Amino acid sequence: MSDKTRKELIEILSRLGTEQVNPDTVDIDTLSPLEIAKKINAEDKKVALVVEKALPQIAEAAETAAAALRAGGRIIYIGAGTSGRLGVLDAAECPPTFGTDPSQVVGLISGGYDTLILSKEGAEDRADWALLDLKKINLSEKDFLIGIAASVRTPYTIAGIEYGLSLGCPTALIVCNRADMLVTRPDILIELPVGPEAVTGSTRMKSGTAQKMTLNMITTTAMVLLGKTYGNLMIDLQARSEKLAARSRKILMEFLGLDYDEADRLLESAGGSLKTAIVMKKLTVDRAAAEKRLQKANGFLKRVIE
Repeated sequence: MSDKTRKELIEILSRLGTEQVNPDTVDIDTLSPLEIAKKINAEDKKVALVVEKALPQIAEAAETAAAALRAGGRIIYIGAGTSGRLGVLDAAECPPTFGTDPSQVVGLISGGYDTLILSKEGAEDRADWALLDLKKINLSEKDFLIGIAASVRTPYTIAGIEYGLSLGCPTALIVCNRADMLVTRPDILIELPVGPEAVTGSTRMKSGTAQKMTLNMITTTAMVLLGKTYGNLMIDLQARSEKLAARSRKILMEFLGLDYDEADRLLESAGGSLKTAIVMKKLTVDRAAAEKRLQKANGFLKRVIE
C-alpha cells in the first residue's frame, strides 16, 4: 500500500464513529479489574438502544430472508474478521436450532475457515476473494446476500455486495457506523452506529455485540415466519446432542402431558421429529399421515392441530 493510499485510509478512519477516542474510557488502564468491567458494561448497555432504532430494516431483512428460503434460495453471510466470524457462527447455529439444512444458511469469511481460529491480517482487503468465494457457492438471484462490516469500507464485504447486486440478488449490509460515505448501496441498509468503542477501534466489542444481536433477530424472525416454532417452542430442533435430545423429550412431556417413557417412544416412532410426534399424538394418526398433513400446511404445526 502506498503512502498516499494509507493517508486516504487514515482520513476515512478518522470519520468513523467506532474509530474515535471514547472520553468515558480514557482512564481504563489505571483502573481495577472491577472498574474496567464496569466501564465496558456501561458501553455495552448502549448497544440494544442502537439496535432498536434499526428494527424496521432488520424486520425487512428477516422477511426477505424468509422469502428466499421459501423459494428455494439461501441466506448468505459475507464478512471479514470478527464480522465474518459472527456470520459463520449464526449460520452454524441454524441447523440444530431450526432443523434447516446446512446449505440453507451459509457464512463466508475472507481467508476461509482457517481465519475463524487464527486471524489473517490483510484478508479484509482482498476484494477479489469475495468474487471467488461467491462464485464458488454459485450465488444467484434466488439467494439473499447479507454483508457484515463494522466499518463501511471493508473491501471484501463491499465487493461481495456489488457482485450480488450485479446478479440481481437481494442484498443487505450491516454496518456499525453512519453510512454517509458508502458508495455501494444495498437493497437494505442496517445502520448500527454504536459510537466509540471502550478500546479505540476494537470493533469486536460493541460493534460485534450489535452485529450478533442483529443476526440473531434476522434468522430467528425468518424461521418463525417459516413455521419453525410453535409459540416460542423450538419444534424443528435437531437432537444432535444429549442436551437437545433431552429438550425434545421435555417439550413433548410438557406440551402433551406425557411421562418420559411415553415421550421417548413417541419421538422414536416419529423418526425423531418433534412436529411429527405432536401431530401423531394430537390427531391419533401414524407417522406417514402426520408428515403428509405437515407438508400440506407448509410445516406450520399450528395450522394442523388448531
